Amino acid sequence: MSQMLVGIDVSLQSHHVQFMDGDGGALASFSIHNNRQGADTLIQKIVDTSDRIKSQSLRIGMEATSNLGWHLAHYLQDQLQTTCPQKDTQIYVLNARKVARFKKGYDTLPKNDRIDAWVIADHLRFGRLPYAMKDIVQYEALQRLTRTRFHLMKNITRDKTYFLNQVFLKFSGLRQDNPFSNLFGSTCLAVIQELEPEQIVAMSMEELIDFLKDKGKNRFDNPEEIALYLQKIARSSYRLNKAMADPVNISLATMLNVIKHMESEVKKLDKEIAKIMKGFPQTLTSVKGIGDVYAAGIIAETGDVQRFKDHNALAKYAGLTWNQHQSGEFEAEDTSRTKAGNKYLRYYLIQAADSVRKHVPEYKDFYQKKYDEVPKHKHKRALVLTARKLVRLVFSLLNTKQLYTPPERRG
Repeated sequence: MSQMLVGIDVSLQSHHVQFMDGDGGALASFSIHNNRQGADTLIQKIVDTSDRIKSQSLRIGMEATSNLGWHLAHYLQDQLQTTCPQKDTQIYVLNARKVARFKKGYDTLPKNDRIDAWVIADHLRFGRLPYAMKDIVQYEALQRLTRTRFHLMKNITRDKTYFLNQVFLKFSGLRQDNPFSNLFGSTCLAVIQELEPEQIVAMSMEELIDFLKDKGKNRFDNPEEIALYLQKIARSSYRLNKAMADPVNISLATMLNVIKHMESEVKKLDKEIAKIMKGFPQTLTSVKGIGDVYAAGIIAETGDVQRFKDHNALAKYAGLTWNQHQSGEFEAEDTSRTKAGNKYLRYYLIQAADSVRKHVPEYKDFYQKKYDEVPKHKHKRALVLTARKLVRLVFSLLNTKQLYTPPERRG
């Protein structure tokens, strides 16, 4: 079957296009505007050229460059199905890093849009491509919410780290030896915002205990012990220069407001995700520890699970695979995780694994076994390996559409 390859280098204002035949011969090279008129021009050129060379197979590829090619990819998919339904048309959204690595095989190629489009077309010719784009708009709609949530959670984590660095300036002892279970708990935040180390040292024990009881709403079993320890670390803390006191306090208040606002937005997203999930038939939430949000994050990135051959293919797509390092008789025992894959799917699988291992004994035991195997990076390693184990279950539940049955209830 004669094949026609279309490489598209996308950008904000325009796209550069390269037509290529199955033997690598250049058919056409041109630019189009990044709008509907430009897309219509491209479709007409694709139809005319493929008819001229009697091609029955179309392979169209573009890099996943932000969202700049999103409209074009979906427009081409919709219109080409109507314009030339008899042709075998596949559209690929390619990983930019893989395209860059493919380009390195050509030593002397310059960097410009025309060459980049040619490289994409040639990459299509060599094969070993990702899964072709399907009609998955419902999954991409869910992605808008789950990926926005991912973005907010990453920002919250980053801003909390920045906040804690400011806490060290104000109250170094509290940052080093926190007497509270949670640095972002209401009582600890009240201490940070309302008291200075000097004030804590000067307060009577009764005053400090009353303050902790009031801010902690009498939830502490032993407020006297906490008060004693708080005064101890306040005495040993550095004293902040007075010129720095107000700027540090303002910085802390500002960052805390930003964090609280983002956390409130995450809660709104979670509610919207739960609403949308009612329209997705799935069985992931039958696993204790996987709620609507984690299930949504996994489903949005996985899409139709039928496109994956097995759980190994799904794990590879998520980047939960490990490199082999072997030469001759030597094979390394300590191998690194592959630095590739869908970061959103990997994030939600790891988050789900962390939750599942707290509720399901099978995963709790597996996590603990992996945790005890190594002297360093214990939690991170055990959690990622637990996520890899969870991939098998996720694939099975989505593939069979069956509810999860705990081991003790399996016949």
